[in-house]
Amino acid sequence: MTDVDALDFAIVVYREDDRWEAEMLPVGLTADLHGLIHALRQQPSMGATIGLVAVGDDFFVALRVFGERVDVFLSDITASWDWPLAQQVLEYLDVPVPEEEELDMVLPAGDLSIFADLGLDEMELGALSGDLELLPDEVLSSIAARLGFSQPFERAVDSAIG
Repeated sequence: MTDVDALDFAIVVYREDDRWEAEMLPVGLTADLHGLIHALRQQPSMGATIGLVAVGDDFFVALRVFGERVDVFLSDITASWDWPLAQQVLEYLDVPVPEEEELDMVLPAGDLSIFADLGLDEMELGALSGDLELLPDEVLSSIAARLGFSQPFERAVDSAIG
C-alpha cells in the first residue's frame, strides 16, 4: 500500500542534559516493530526512550522503552487488516487480529497509560486516538505538545518532509 500524499515516519524522542531531543529513524522501521524496539534501546537516554510512528493517514503507534520494559500503544486495531506494523503490535500485545465483520469503529490496543506519568492520561490518549478528524501525524504532534517536546518533534518531522 503506497500513497504518495501519505507520510510515514518513525521518530525517537529522548532526554539528554535535561532537555527533550528527537530524531528521525529509518522509514523502514514503520513496518518492523522488533527493529523499532531495537533502535529505541540503542538510544542513550536519561530515562525512557519514546518512539512515535505515523503510518500514512491510517494509524499511529507509540512506544516507550525503559531497559527491558516496552510499553506499546496502537491507535486503531483495524489497521492490522492492512498494515504489517499494526499486525506485529497486536501479536506483541497478544491481542487477536479481529475479523473485519467484528468491528465497525476505531479501537485502540495496548497501554493507554503509556504517558500518564508525563501528563497525558488514558482518557485524553483514547480521545485523541479516536478523533477521526485528525491524521496520525497531527495526533502525534498534539501528543508531543502535551508531553513537552513539541519543538524537537516538529524539527524532526520537518527534516523528514524537507
